[in-house]
Amino acid sequence: MRLVAGAALVIDAVNSILRDSPLGSVIQHVVAAGAGVLLFLGLWTPIAGALVAIFGLWAAFSQVGDLWMHLLVATLGAALALLGPGAWSVDARLFGWKRIDLGDRRH
Repeated sequence: MRLVAGAALVIDAVNSILRDSPLGSVIQHVVAAGAGVLLFLGLWTPIAGALVAIFGLWAAFSQVGDLWMHLLVATLGAALALLGPGAWSVDARLFGWKRIDLGDRRH
């Protein structure tokens, strides 16, 4: 899921930068591409996921384009911010893989 969301953000940002020339648009797409790279690597995943969710919602309602693609990327970003990076990520290598054990529910 991280790989798909990160790759989609980077590809969309590069295509938009090549098409658009206003400085504000370029800065926005560079930030989106940076968050996509962080997601792709699994580095600072909760922060990158939250940035992706915010960027996706903002892009969905403020830009002309594919509304559903932006909403999908925003949903993936929010899910990744809540789920975390997973076992195969830079975060897991640096900080260890966190596992939540709910225990026995019979009490």
